[in-house]
Amino acid sequence: MANKKELVKGLFKENPVFVLFLGLCPTLGVTTIVSNGIGMGFSVLFVLTLSNIMISLLRNVIPDDVRIPSYIVIIASFVTIIEMILHAYIPSVYTSLGVYLPLIVVNCIILGRAEAFANKNTVVDSALDGIGMGLGFTIALLLIAAIREILGSGTITLFGVGGWDGIIHIPFIEANPIRVLTLAPGALLVMGCIIAFMNYKKNKKVNSVKKENN
Repeated sequence: MANKKELVKGLFKENPVFVLFLGLCPTLGVTTIVSNGIGMGFSVLFVLTLSNIMISLLRNVIPDDVRIPSYIVIIASFVTIIEMILHAYIPSVYTSLGVYLPLIVVNCIILGRAEAFANKNTVVDSALDGIGMGLGFTIALLLIAAIREILGSGTITLFGVGGWDGIIHIPFIEANPIRVLTLAPGALLVMGCIIAFMNYKKNKKVNSVKKENN
């Protein structure tokens, strides 16, 4: 039960984007198309999970005086690996993510989980924490990117296979897009609306429980 809690907490209750407000730079910067959201989300999931495991394994070995530099070296190693994988197999995503990919090294979600969780917990719990937080981050990016691209461009950009370019066209919306959603303010607008909706549902649930208790 405890292990399950570590896995699911990052999906909704402690979602790094919508609840903890961490990693907002890549969230707002790369979510113009769905494929970017998927690419960045799974890159962070990969780095976060493996760095959590490694830091948990070395938590009794790394001296306190150099723990932050040590974390950065470990995280940077996994970032380099995911960069090489994307560059080799999905070059379009590698190019689209640009500078945000190497900046995963200093992503506050990864450093925060290393310092607050992996440094103090077992390998299994740290791995589940990394998977849960990484999936929560991926879901947030995918949701924001889907809303922005569908309403802002009338398309859904996935990964091309063979002769297919990976772009799904939505005729009516493509002819009448809400262009502001593809711009920087659009990212803040979409994210704000999602957070407002989540808070509304949360408050509605709390009020419902209070009424039942009274």
